[in-house]
Amino acid sequence: MTDTTSPVTISFVVPCFNSAGYMDRCIGSLLGADDVEIIIVDDGSTLDDTAAKADRWQADHPDIVKVIHQTNKGHGGAVMAGVQAAQGVWLAVVDSDDRLDPDGLTALLARLRQLLRDGQQVDLVVANCVFEHAPTGTSKTMRFHGALPANRVIRWDETGTFGNWQHITMHSAIFRTQVLRDSGMELPENLYYVDNIYVYAPLPYVKTLYYLPVDLYRYFIGRDDQSVNEAVLLRQLDQHILVARIMMDTVELPTAPEDRKLAAYMAGFLGKVITASAALATVDGSPQALASRYAIWRHIDTLDKAFRTKLKRQVLVVGSNLPGAAGRAIARTGYHVARRIYRFM
Repeated sequence: MTDTTSPVTISFVVPCFNSAGYMDRCIGSLLGADDVEIIIVDDGSTLDDTAAKADRWQADHPDIVKVIHQTNKGHGGAVMAGVQAAQGVWLAVVDSDDRLDPDGLTALLARLRQLLRDGQQVDLVVANCVFEHAPTGTSKTMRFHGALPANRVIRWDETGTFGNWQHITMHSAIFRTQVLRDSGMELPENLYYVDNIYVYAPLPYVKTLYYLPVDLYRYFIGRDDQSVNEAVLLRQLDQHILVARIMMDTVELPTAPEDRKLAAYMAGFLGKVITASAALATVDGSPQALASRYAIWRHIDTLDKAFRTKLKRQVLVVGSNLPGAAGRAIARTGYHVARRIYRFM
């Protein structure tokens, strides 16, 4: 049964690092309900008045907004602080330069409250995410039609086939808070791209899902300093590869017959992360980057046989290690995968 003792339906964790220029829009988009908790994590901001703004939000909304001030620990450290402090039945991470759609939030809260009234335990709620490219004014929406039956509680064996560009991101995932804690998920501090770990590590603990087909999360991309900017992606290649290795090493794929589709989804998602890392290494082209690319494949060979087989059956993963023109052609395809994963444009 779902925990109905908490007066907080959902906790929104908002990591903030020198975010004063845009955090108000984000936090304002989360207000409007008494059963919502907003946890602002000031992650050691020193260059602007992020800390003071956070304190003002708490002073103005003391029953809803909670502020955590900490030394800089990076995005992962800020998210973990929020997970540890959250009191809501469910939890969602909202980055300080993004916002939630008001109609989408209304629909989400109505559905979560109904699930609580009905006593239905849902471990993961998935909603649509709109990727908005600010410089061009274009957008793309991640939907899950065909992969996740909508508007009902399902188990993994009821899911369909996920398309090439369908994967559950931090921005589309609303986890039951206790699932995050029970999974033992740990996000490394001061490391980029840990959102891939966040939406991967808890999955073996997710038994029930609910797809709410509304446009909820507005993910703004296109700033030069964002971690998903192309130049930044290439500069931080070592962090991509480290995240991929952490995902391979710290989570075992489930083996129970009823978890077959879950294992397939997890292997597919990990395969995309591996392909993206290898493709970025190929685009970089330096001897060090190419050595890192080959090291990924060698690391796959150290995994247990079942895990290794699932990864090696994926065309793009295999192609990430091919030499010559064929390898470069597949690497280019992999690079488009990387852009879709990290920019979605």
